[in-house]
Amino acid sequence: MADSSWLTKFPQMDRSDLLAIRKSLDSAYRDFSREYGDVIESFFDPLLTFLVWFEKLLLSTPWWLMIAIIVGLVFAASRSWKLCAGVLVSFLLIGYFGMWNDTMRTMSIITVCTLVAIGLGIPIGILMARSDRAQNIITPMLDVMQTMPAFVYLIPVVMLLGIGKIPGVIAVVIYAIPPVIRLTNLGIRLVDREVLEAATAYGANARQRLLGVQLPLALPTIMAGINQTIMMALSMVVIASMIGVKGLGQPVLKSITNQYFTVGLLNGLAIVALAIMFDRVSQSYAKRTQRHMEGVQNG
Repeated sequence: MADSSWLTKFPQMDRSDLLAIRKSLDSAYRDFSREYGDVIESFFDPLLTFLVWFEKLLLSTPWWLMIAIIVGLVFAASRSWKLCAGVLVSFLLIGYFGMWNDTMRTMSIITVCTLVAIGLGIPIGILMARSDRAQNIITPMLDVMQTMPAFVYLIPVVMLLGIGKIPGVIAVVIYAIPPVIRLTNLGIRLVDREVLEAATAYGANARQRLLGVQLPLALPTIMAGINQTIMMALSMVVIASMIGVKGLGQPVLKSITNQYFTVGLLNGLAIVALAIMFDRVSQSYAKRTQRHMEGVQNG
């Protein structure tokens, strides 16, 4: 009688073959990290220097001056006294409950990660908007980046660069950059063709159309992408704390391992406060920009 086990049991690769593939891939990556790890790490030295300087700046600035600067920036972006009052109360409570230093560390790394994501994401989004081929190549990569479990990012980064700030920044940027790329591409593609034709008729070249027409009109959509990037970066704070990134994530991680409910709750609420602040400020700025653009178009 013929063997019919294949009808009930899915055919699988032999375990020895699978083990051989895993060993060869793991050893190849280890060899790569040993050979080029120091070179790649030195490439990120300027970013590490800036991150350390910025963190020290936030920590050394008097708390009252720091709060005044933050509230001033919030008002400049949103023109909302209610939002400014909410930010002021939030930071006073954060300081009162002893989370000021961790909050400043978290703000420093989130700010740096957001700047890196914007600096890389907007040019990539522009490239996708100008080339269908680039869009077809990059879109599947973004799909993988957005669906891959966040912990998986930590494995190759830690193997290559060890534990510290830079591996954390790389992991956060990889996780958080897709929204700003996607929405930059979408915003530019949604610009009315008639507007572009009018700009061309007035003698604008491709660069002038991009900088003077497409990017300003796409700015509200791009700001929505930046908003989502900030939110995703903040959601990685706790996970990044597992590889040595200091801030509000480390007390949350300790509270999980030691079952400190109150510590985890307070630091979690501080992360929520930062997320709401960044979200409301970026949304308010995007709405103001959109109203301004609509006024320019109508005028």
